[in-house]
Amino acid sequence: MNDSQSDNAERLELIIKATGVGTWDWQVQTGELRFNQRWAEIIGYTVAELHPMSFDTWANSVHPDDLLHAKELLNQHWAGELELYEVEFRMRHKRGHYVWVLASGKVIEWEGDKPKRMLGSHLDITDRKNREFERIIANQLLQESQKIAKVGGWELNLATGLLYWTAETYRIHEALPEEFDPSVDAGVDYFLPESKKIISEALDQAINHGVDYDLELETYTTKGRKIDVRTTCNVTQKDGAAIRLTGIFQDITDQKNAQRKLEMSNFNLEQANTALQLSAHYDALTKLPNRILLSDRMQQAMTKSVRHGQFVAIAFIDLDGFKFVNDTYGHSSGDQFLQRITQHLQHSLRECDTLARIGGDEFVAVIDELNKTEDSYKILSRLLKAATTALDIDGECLQVTASIGVTFYPQNNCSPDLLLRQADQAMYKAKQLGKDRWHIFDIAHDYAIKHRLKELDRIKQALRNEEFILFYQPKIDLQTHRVIGMEALIRWQHPEEGLLPPAAFLPVLEEDVLSIELGEWVIKSALKQLNCWRSTSLEMPISVNVSPLQLQYSGFVAQLKSMLDEFPLVDPNNLELEILESSALKDINTVIEVIGECNALGVEFSIDDFGTGYSSLTYLKRLPAEYLKIDQSFVRDMLMDTDNRMIIQGIIELAKAFDLKVIAEGVETPAHGEELLSLGCLLAQGYGIAKPMPASDFPVWIKRWQENPKLVDGRL
Repeated sequence: MNDSQSDNAERLELIIKATGVGTWDWQVQTGELRFNQRWAEIIGYTVAELHPMSFDTWANSVHPDDLLHAKELLNQHWAGELELYEVEFRMRHKRGHYVWVLASGKVIEWEGDKPKRMLGSHLDITDRKNREFERIIANQLLQESQKIAKVGGWELNLATGLLYWTAETYRIHEALPEEFDPSVDAGVDYFLPESKKIISEALDQAINHGVDYDLELETYTTKGRKIDVRTTCNVTQKDGAAIRLTGIFQDITDQKNAQRKLEMSNFNLEQANTALQLSAHYDALTKLPNRILLSDRMQQAMTKSVRHGQFVAIAFIDLDGFKFVNDTYGHSSGDQFLQRITQHLQHSLRECDTLARIGGDEFVAVIDELNKTEDSYKILSRLLKAATTALDIDGECLQVTASIGVTFYPQNNCSPDLLLRQADQAMYKAKQLGKDRWHIFDIAHDYAIKHRLKELDRIKQALRNEEFILFYQPKIDLQTHRVIGMEALIRWQHPEEGLLPPAAFLPVLEEDVLSIELGEWVIKSALKQLNCWRSTSLEMPISVNVSPLQLQYSGFVAQLKSMLDEFPLVDPNNLELEILESSALKDINTVIEVIGECNALGVEFSIDDFGTGYSSLTYLKRLPAEYLKIDQSFVRDMLMDTDNRMIIQGIIELAKAFDLKVIAEGVETPAHGEELLSLGCLLAQGYGIAKPMPASDFPVWIKRWQENPKLVDGRL
């Protein structure tokens, strides 16, 4: 080898070493394969470690997935189809991993038509392949991310006018690159009219003024499907002029549909809440405030009236005759009538007033800002007139009147509920007075009612606590001085006020059902006393007062029989019942029937306070009583008042005519007794004989009386 050749060889070796190329020399027919150090280093070996190397050894180090392709290209080169053999494949490294190799080669000697020798190179391209792989993965991830997010990209080169779309942008538009050539005009044309106007103006601002945009618009795909999209634009400028626009194109149809659905749900919820508020606070038929809202309006008016020193009138309005309208013409006509009459009632009020419907044909007006209560009178009169308006409902002329109850605020310790109750009571009074009028609640009368109710509650409590006791006042025969019986008189042993007479509490019980319960207690207590005295050989008839309400009670006779049965050893003849003449006259037929049934049980009756009820002789004849008791008001004054003496004489004569016994009450002196005897009245009771006494005192008194039976001046 001359110097020139030596220099070339050395220079080539340096180039090969500098470029990191591995070389190989392959004797194809024998399979011998020679290579340089770099070739061996690429796969982690030295030349010595790989020597000797053959084609088969090389083939075994190639990745199975790449070997077939490498052989196919080699055959194509040998067949003359490829001028140069060039292939990329993986070879197994000494450490077990694979490296990428770019193999290039060419046949330099032939033996006939068969390759004899090939020269070539190996270049380690692992780093390049890894970078390519990373780019592929990154691109795939980008594509997948865009597909999942439905976000595509676009770029517009303003110099060339070329518009580039990413794959996802094509998918969003339901198009393929080979089917659709994107352009600005083509893209803009697919937008809906309003969106088209917006995107056109935005593009103009971006191109001419460098203004970015981020818009949500509506467009069509190439297949005519309407979608919602978000499109953005970022402007790249050079020397103050826009040269490129880039941005995204995102399908936000699902999000917008969800948003619209949410907005619709919110709208429906708001509507439902509004309807709920209306149903909770307003009447469905008339759209007036209902009872709940009325209470709030009343409280506001009450607070304001106190602050400004004014009055509020609460008017409870009930339509007279509306039930007839409803029943006769049907509920539909009734509803129409209420709606129409509501309008008239509202028009009769002022703007500051409130009209509410609290049920059926009942309304309440809160009449506010009154300087004096009388200022409400004109408004109340307008309400009455409005209620009487004749209305044409389905061809029928319908008309009603109204009864209005009124109360006023301020009042002490008064709530909206109490005001409504007051107005309601006043409304019922207006109805009782003839309807078609208004009536003002009587606070003083209401106080009296409340006081009576409080007293009734206390009496009921006293009955439960056994605070009542019976006192007994003897009745005697003035001629023989014999004690003929006792009258049971109730007393209240009050824990705080001491012993109270009947006048302190019985008037409260008039016309109240509690009088029936108390009357039952009196009869049962008298029977217990009879039973007790019987055990001491002291038998004495006891008379008991019966209230008018107790006498008229439908279960009175059965109740009396039950109590008599409870004391079977007590002779029913020893129980007498006293009824007021005035109560006997109220329902003479019922009284006659009750007395007859009681007589059948062995119980007799007396007519008490006779002479005060103005009985007719016919009534007196019909009453099956045993005794007449002359009222003490006649007896006390008989010695000085001749009229009273004549009345007593007349009663005695009537009693004789009807075969009745007479007992005089109010005998206070011996003179009273003597005068009564002279008139023919033999039976008497009064303070001149004995004051009412506890049962425990009676045995002592009767013993004393039997020893010295004489009348004294108001004392025993």
